[in-house]
Amino acid sequence: MSEIAPASSADRTRDGGNVFSAGSRALVVIPTYNERENIPRLVPRILEQDNRLDVLVVDDNSPDGTGEVAQQLAEQSQRVHVLGRPGKEGLGAAYVAGLQWGLDREVYGVFIEMDADLSHPPEQLPTFLEAIASGADVVVGSRYVGGRVTVVNWPITRLLISLFGSWYARTVTGLPVRDATGGFNAFRRSVLAGLGLDRIQSNGYSFQIELKYRAWKRGGSIREVPIVFTERDSGESKMSKRIVREAVWKVWKLRLMAMLGKL
Repeated sequence: MSEIAPASSADRTRDGGNVFSAGSRALVVIPTYNERENIPRLVPRILEQDNRLDVLVVDDNSPDGTGEVAQQLAEQSQRVHVLGRPGKEGLGAAYVAGLQWGLDREVYGVFIEMDADLSHPPEQLPTFLEAIASGADVVVGSRYVGGRVTVVNWPITRLLISLFGSWYARTVTGLPVRDATGGFNAFRRSVLAGLGLDRIQSNGYSFQIELKYRAWKRGGSIREVPIVFTERDSGESKMSKRIVREAVWKVWKLRLMAMLGKL
C-alpha cells in the first residue's frame, strides 16, 4: 500500500502532524459476545489490509469460548490484543472500554469500530485510513450514501427499521450523516480523546448515534464512504426491541443536552 498523505493543516496542529508518523498505528476495536466462529475468520483479514492495523477484541465473557479463541490469536500475533470483561454489559460499554484502552496507549492515532460478525468488509479499512489522513475527523462506513442501499441478505423489515432509524436520528439531531446508526466507523485520536468517553450514556445501537453526534457538535468533520453490508452467516443478531426503544428516546435527550450546553 502507498504511504498515506499527511492530514490537513488544522489536523496537523491538533495531532502534531501525520497521524501515522513516528510509528503511530490504528486500532480496530471489536466487541464480541458468542462470536467464536467469526473471530478467527475476521482477524486475519483485518491484519492483511495494512501493517499499521492492530486489533483489540473486547469480549464480554462469552459462554461459547470466544475470549479463549481471541487469546489464541493474540498469542500468534503481537498485533492482536484481548480485553476480557466479567459479563455482558452492552455494546456501548464494551466500546467505551476498548476505545479507552487504546487512548491509554499513545501509539494509536486512529480508532476504528467494527462488528465481529463479518458484516463489515475489512477491505474498506485502507479507504478509512486514507480518509482520516486526508483530513477527515470521523469516517462513516455508509450503507446508504449516494442514494443507494448497499445491504445484502437483510429482511425487508430490518432494512426499513435501519433506514427509518437513520432518518429519524438525522431529523431530530441535525446530524449530517445518511447512516447514523452504522457501526463501521473511524475516529481521529484528537477528536475521540475530546469526547469524554466516561460521559457516554447510550449502550445499544444508539451508542453509534451518540458518538457521531458528540464528535460533530465539537466541530469534527465527518466523511461517509460507501460500504457493502452483508448480514452475518453464523451466530445470532444482537438487535432487540429494547435497543430500538433506547434509540428512539435517546436522540431527543442528546438534542436537549446540546441545546442546554450539557453535551
